[in-house]
Amino acid sequence: MKILKKRCPWCEGDPLYKHYHDLEWGVPVYDDHKLFEFLTLETFQAGLSWITILRKRENFRAAFDGFDFEKIAGYGDQKIKALIENKGIIRNQQKIRATLNNARQYMTVRETYGSFSEYIWGFVEGNPLKNRFKNLKEIPSKTPLSITISKDLKQKGFQFVGPTVVYAHMQATGMVNDHLVDCYRFRELGGLLKG
Repeated sequence: MKILKKRCPWCEGDPLYKHYHDLEWGVPVYDDHKLFEFLTLETFQAGLSWITILRKRENFRAAFDGFDFEKIAGYGDQKIKALIENKGIIRNQQKIRATLNNARQYMTVRETYGSFSEYIWGFVEGNPLKNRFKNLKEIPSKTPLSITISKDLKQKGFQFVGPTVVYAHMQATGMVNDHLVDCYRFRELGGLLKG
């Protein structure tokens, strides 16, 4: 008899969502290129559903040179035009231009802190925050910490990094474990039921 794994209900009903939930969401990410990918995707998600972004993820990877922030920082008008005309991604000119800007700011942060990972994980002292939510209604869309990080990113010149985008980024990159306590990934990612 096959035992069904209990998952966070938001991922049920779509194999792509389930795969993302099981293998990526909430897994700590310390690699600067992967962090930039998530930051970019979260930027494009603003006002849209995450599944919309996931379905276009490979298109984004191709369009943005594998999320190579050094290349993206140097994009010129011709590349911007090509991105705006690319039907495989979200063709929002403001978000496209914000991505180029964010790539430049990202490199500045790396110069200052050694890596973006050092900078962003410094807000949680390098360790994931572990929540113990029992249902989806308990999970916030932003927190005092995401507000703080958002303000700091904006002061550093980043765009489309409001507190909600930042909190989604924290969840996606494992800075916070927001799997529900009855989800099998909660424990796998170090969630504790007591303490």
